[in-house]
Amino acid sequence: MKHRLATVLTALSASMLLAACATPVERANEKNDLLSAAGFRIVPVTTEQQRVQLQTLPPNRVVQKIKDGRVIFVYADPYACGCLYIGDETAWDNYKREQLQQHFIDQERMNAEMNENAAWNWSMWGPGWWAY
Repeated sequence: MKHRLATVLTALSASMLLAACATPVERANEKNDLLSAAGFRIVPVTTEQQRVQLQTLPPNRVVQKIKDGRVIFVYADPYACGCLYIGDETAWDNYKREQLQQHFIDQERMNAEMNENAAWNWSMWGPGWWAY
């Protein structure tokens, strides 16, 4: 039981380290794919005024805005595309659903990797293998 817990903790630590190593552009690209799939519309920055306003938003985070009495969700991407993603409540719901599904896929992949690692037989490699 302790060995399995150690394996799980090691795998979680490794996945968090790998995620932390991703550049802002890589993280933005992953999120951008989910936003597009969810129905967010990409609006390119074409004017200096748009660029200035884009910089007032928190980068790579979805925020709510009100337009004509309706809730609109906007996502500023200054790293990957220098654009603004705009979606309504349906797009936001789709995005959250896609994000949850992606989390489950990532979890299944991590579980498969841990099971593969647990099946590895270190004893056949003899004493002293850990020194390498």
